Amino acid sequence: MIYAIDFDGTLCVDCYPEIGEPREEMISAVLDAQRAGDRFILWTCRVGERLEEAVNWSAAQGLTFDAVNDNLPDMIALYGNNCRKVFADGYIDDRNVRDILGVEV
Repeated sequence: MIYAIDFDGTLCVDCYPEIGEPREEMISAVLDAQRAGDRFILWTCRVGERLEEAVNWSAAQGLTFDAVNDNLPDMIALYGNNCRKVFADGYIDDRNVRDILGVEV
């Protein structure tokens, strides 16, 4: 499965533009899913320095992403372009995470 996962409010408590406390249960669920073979795209409105901060913060939590605000290379090759819409099997944010990964935020 490919998941596009939001940052603020999902991986951390929403304190934008600052980065809130980590949501440990959520991070653990993502790491478990990655170990099971699922791929994750960091899907956020953050750009520039704020995006870099989010990526670095995520790495400090043990999270790495297969893409950041972009499609996976194999999806680009499959469809022959890199459209603005991020392709994923599931889109995770703080409003639906319980339904997808079983975590309450």
